Amino acid sequence: MKIILQKWNQVSLVKQIIIGLIIGIILAVTIPEAAKPVAILGSLFVGALKAIAPVLVFVLVMAAIAQHKSGHQTNMKSIIGLYLLGTFLAGLIAVIVSFIFPVSLSLADSAEGVTPPSGITEVLKTLLLNVVDNPVNAIVNANYIGILAWAIVLGLALRNAADTTKTLISNFSDAVSTMVAWVIKFAPLGIMGLVIESITTNGLESLLSYGKLLAVLIGCMVFVALVVNPIIVFAVIRQNPYPLVFKCLKESGITAFFTRSSASNIPVNMRLCEDLGLNKDSYSVSIPLGATINMAGAAVTISVLTLAAVHTLGIQVDIPTAIILSVLAAVCACGASGVAGGSLLLIPLACSLFGIPADIAMQVVGVGFIIGVLQDSFETSLNSSTDVLFTAAAEFKEWRKEGKKIDIHKAG
Repeated sequence: MKIILQKWNQVSLVKQIIIGLIIGIILAVTIPEAAKPVAILGSLFVGALKAIAPVLVFVLVMAAIAQHKSGHQTNMKSIIGLYLLGTFLAGLIAVIVSFIFPVSLSLADSAEGVTPPSGITEVLKTLLLNVVDNPVNAIVNANYIGILAWAIVLGLALRNAADTTKTLISNFSDAVSTMVAWVIKFAPLGIMGLVIESITTNGLESLLSYGKLLAVLIGCMVFVALVVNPIIVFAVIRQNPYPLVFKCLKESGITAFFTRSSASNIPVNMRLCEDLGLNKDSYSVSIPLGATINMAGAAVTISVLTLAAVHTLGIQVDIPTAIILSVLAAVCACGASGVAGGSLLLIPLACSLFGIPADIAMQVVGVGFIIGVLQDSFETSLNSSTDVLFTAAAEFKEWRKEGKKIDIHKAG
């Protein structure tokens, strides 16, 4: 057994996850009833990630700010700029594709028990109120905007603390990072459990009637991931971006696909940034921030489903209104929560731009929940992997300015 474990530990984490994925599919297809109890491994893995992520973010950001040396480059302006640009372009691509391939819906029953925001003002108000949330409450409820805000404030307050205090904070940060590494070690078992749960519980039969809608949604997300984002990265680093793009999709996108939560994937992304040798002062802030505002997949979902409702009702849309929808989708996406299905509740807000009644908009949300098993998985995979991609691109840009060699092929 010891020899087997040693051999297993020599295999890369991505290969381990792929093995877990294959085993999960085989078990779910061949012996679904017997495999159902194994699905609890997925719930345990996601639960552990969700539990450790808020503490990790709070401690890492606080430690990074407290020990930040004056004049040290953090690249945050560039990263935030890339986040906003990527989210807007994703919404714009979704609008263009929706005009080229218009989709009409067979509207589902209204989504019960969910209340969408009444307007853009409410979305922005919620974001601002989250900033001043009670810090303990923010950690308990995984409110990452609040966690970031209080961690930054506390970090600034500790800038003049004694060296022994900073050392203690640093040691605590390292300890939490080690705990995260332990959790991620169980990713293959967690993914196996999630696959079994997904296949045995949801199946794919109910998705067939929405094939065209799914094709447009997933096609837009794949295009953004493999064409738009690489173009943005190339414009920043002036090198072949695909080794870095594929590494991010492989090592961040796979776990995000199955956890369906950008927040849960924060520890995985932190680990990937560390493996890429990125500046901890930058990624300890940019990764949790990206889980909140870098929402290209959410912008695609909001745009495509809104325009599907528009086409279903026969509403004519001019180009200026379509551009406004792209901007609105990007702003709404930034307000989407980092949990499964968070973007769907913002569809009624976008539908209101075209005067679509709330009851019709909620039927569109109902369609979103039906196809959510695939839509949300692809959306989260795009969102989360892009957090690392743009963080790395911003830092590689600085390396290029300083004359450092960027071996992206090694990274891939």
